[in-house]
Amino acid sequence: MNKFIVLLKKEFVQMLRDLKVIWLPIVFIFLGITQPIVTYYLPSILGALGGGQGITIDPSMTAQKGGEVLAATLGSQFDQLGFMILVISMMGIIQTDKANGMLAFILTRPVTVISYIAGKIVSNYLIAAFSVTIGYFVSYLYVNYLFTDVSFSHMITALLFYLVWVLFIVSFTTMISTIFNSQGIIALISIVFLIGCRIIVGLSPVIDFVNSASMSKHAMEVLISGSVNSKAIDNALVTLFWIVLILFVINYWIANKKVNHE
Repeated sequence: MNKFIVLLKKEFVQMLRDLKVIWLPIVFIFLGITQPIVTYYLPSILGALGGGQGITIDPSMTAQKGGEVLAATLGSQFDQLGFMILVISMMGIIQTDKANGMLAFILTRPVTVISYIAGKIVSNYLIAAFSVTIGYFVSYLYVNYLFTDVSFSHMITALLFYLVWVLFIVSFTTMISTIFNSQGIIALISIVFLIGCRIIVGLSPVIDFVNSASMSKHAMEVLISGSVNSKAIDNALVTLFWIVLILFVINYWIANKKVNHE
């Protein structure tokens, strides 16, 4: 446990040096603010720019319920630009240690592979979860001010579901960073795969059951309908299973493949 804490502190110190603990939350605050403000003021902006000619403005746009707008923050902001930024911020999570020889050095110390992996994933998940949470909470405040109020319990439930999806994003990106040596390839594979997961949500109940991106869908459903999908907990358990499997792959690759850091 002491070794894990030391590795965790090392990761946070590095994030502090890279200013990641500052810029990543700011990015998600900006994304969280964008959706409610744009949704509320877009009809006025279009009307002013177009002079009302040739532009049809849906009057229901500003009449949306708060839950719908907050759900759009997750679906339109966090699930698009948001998770791409997360992936890019983490693409060197293990690849950097391989490239500079730090991984080989650390593993010659009395440090277990599990402690090393846990330190990486836990630290990056905490900063990712914090950034998403603060951006989401700011969006929640704006939504309640500009639109109808969203139940606090629904907001928290949706956030918990979404953070399971965030944990999968962090774990998957870490696995790809372990296997490949080019940050560009790592980012490309991670983003394409995760976008693919998000795109196929809703195509089939069977796909949704095994698709971790469905956790984002469940979070949005809670905000829109005010009820929890009966399959949400099952999907969360499947997602946790995938995460555990990913951890086994990372552990195997590092412990038995003698990671190439050339």
